[in-house]
Amino acid sequence: MVRFRGAAVLAAAVLVLSACGSGSETPAPASSSQPRVLKLWHYESADSAMGKAWDEAIKKFEASHPNVKVQFEAKGFEQIQKTASMVLNSDEAPDIMEYNKGNATAGLLSKQGLLTDLTEEAAKRGWDKLLPGGLQTTAKYDDRGVMGSGKWYGVPNYGEFVMVYYNKDLFAKHKVQVPTTFEEFTAALDTFVKAGVTPIANAGAEYPAQQILYQLALTKAQKPWLSAFQSYQGKVDFHGPEFTYGAQTFADWVKKGYIAKNSSGLKAEDMGVAFMNGKFPMMISGSWWFGRVASTIKDFEWGHFLFPGATLSPGSSGNLWIVPEKSENKDLAYDFIDITMSKDIQNLLGNSGGLPVAADPAAITDARSKELIETFNKLTSTDGLAFYPDWPAPGYYDVLVAGVQNLINGSKTPEQVLDEIAGPYEDNLADIGN
Repeated sequence: MVRFRGAAVLAAAVLVLSACGSGSETPAPASSSQPRVLKLWHYESADSAMGKAWDEAIKKFEASHPNVKVQFEAKGFEQIQKTASMVLNSDEAPDIMEYNKGNATAGLLSKQGLLTDLTEEAAKRGWDKLLPGGLQTTAKYDDRGVMGSGKWYGVPNYGEFVMVYYNKDLFAKHKVQVPTTFEEFTAALDTFVKAGVTPIANAGAEYPAQQILYQLALTKAQKPWLSAFQSYQGKVDFHGPEFTYGAQTFADWVKKGYIAKNSSGLKAEDMGVAFMNGKFPMMISGSWWFGRVASTIKDFEWGHFLFPGATLSPGSSGNLWIVPEKSENKDLAYDFIDITMSKDIQNLLGNSGGLPVAADPAAITDARSKELIETFNKLTSTDGLAFYPDWPAPGYYDVLVAGVQNLINGSKTPEQVLDEIAGPYEDNLADIGN
């Protein structure tokens, strides 16, 4: 399996970037005289970097395919997360869809036979050259649905990682400096709490809270633990120092007022909007917010920094373009993926606050985007991408959501929560024969 040392290649893919295009930047028009429809689903907001780039890709696709209409449907992350297996096993499946990467998601669908094998297309169209090393980890899955080797079942066209977004105006108002150590970070959190300000925007009903818990666990983690948890290369002790520290510290943060007790039922959108409205000094979340934050915030200055005191952060290649096995227009789906890998779309992605994989470095002129890519390079140069906590087991996302909600509500102890998240993980190991 291509494991974590491949992350440095991810940085090279973003910064050194490919000198050649995808080889099919202008697909041939459809030959049929009958109008065709490409059904496309994704869950990126229109003002995100990916949303902007893919809107342009749709225009470029339709211009080069005059006899084809793209029928785009915006979906929610949670909606696709919960219904993908059922939808892709029905006649309602789209022709191409954005889907979450990892063993529990794309890996599970590939194992169920619901995804098209893209191996031949990846070689023919040069996607394997544009996505070397670590970028291919989330694109390939073996017969067990475990990522890193086997056949291509998806194509990512951007990178991502979790960081700390911060409100520079609130930092200045409360005389808080950007922390460089974990001790400085907690001191900053204490300063805000003493001033009556909840420092961290949070969302317990979706992914943000579990990613905070995971990030805290990663401050105590080393690579062998990470390989064991994500790649099943060793035993994971859920009551060991990593997860124990993560769960206990998360619970302590709620008690200390760093995280609001009423955030248990909030969703990611609630969290993001609250931060962008200037209600919180910080938001710990992914680069997928970056473009939207940049285009939305007008009333205060903001910035970002890596989580202090950690050499590992949640992150990976971006979500995947997948082609359902039941797609009726696979050729068109391949052409659309090709366009999202083209220089024009990759450059737009980079200048909109995304992390492109095949852009022209000289074409990235936006100052904030350059800063984002530099931060990503800093993380990946130390092989610091740690994937995401919900990846190892099917259904694990909901298990972790329930766990962090219990910690926020105080309805269960950290020890009880760790017992609950250990069970499904161990069950999955048994299911795949580990």
